[in-house]
Amino acid sequence: MIIFPAIDLRQGRCVRLRRGRPDAETLYSDDPVAVAERWMREGAQWLHVVNLDGAFGVSSPNLRIAGQIAASVEVPLQFGGGLRTLADIEKALGLGITRVILGTVALHQPQLVAQAIERFGPERIMVSIDAQDGRVAARGWRELSDLKAVDLARRMRDIGVQRVVYTDISRDGMLTGVNVPATERLARESGLRVIAAGGVASLKDIQMLKAAEESGIEGVVIGQALYTGAISLPEALAVVEQR
Repeated sequence: MIIFPAIDLRQGRCVRLRRGRPDAETLYSDDPVAVAERWMREGAQWLHVVNLDGAFGVSSPNLRIAGQIAASVEVPLQFGGGLRTLADIEKALGLGITRVILGTVALHQPQLVAQAIERFGPERIMVSIDAQDGRVAARGWRELSDLKAVDLARRMRDIGVQRVVYTDISRDGMLTGVNVPATERLARESGLRVIAAGGVASLKDIQMLKAAEESGIEGVVIGQALYTGAISLPEALAVVEQR
């Protein structure tokens, strides 16, 4: 299982939001590249970078900064937020980003996801499924659909998606514990590789996800817990490396 330290970008800064709310922001660094280099030094094998402004439909330098991060570290990046067209995807991949995460378009333009997979390959395209009470949210979590998360996951599987990030919105940034049962259920019922996100609070969360790894849980994104020091990255890596 892979640990993905999160780097959430808002107007070029590294921040964390609670439940995705733009009015509930905590600033952690004005230098996201230095943050990325820190996680790499501490042993990160991947980084999870999100353009919050893109998700909210606001212009910002975040894509350029993600490219700077990619050029500054020796580990791969997955990047999402505001990617709405094939041109957006191509630009991101051209900056050295290893794979991109598509969110809103997966709900509203699934044909674009299929086109991206055909053009760039399934290893470079993944989907973000963000859910509130099991229902899919989009557009920076401001839009709540009637579609169930597992049904979207199955649709994505059927068009060639192999991997998703699954976030329980109610827990994101709250340090209340990851929703392991929902994550495991999504993996089992969809057959996709799932990266858990939202709410990781302690090493116990990582241990529970590790125990459910056979269901298809491939990794976990950790944000707030790393930034507050509730978990250290070396500790988290030690948990997933245990046999």
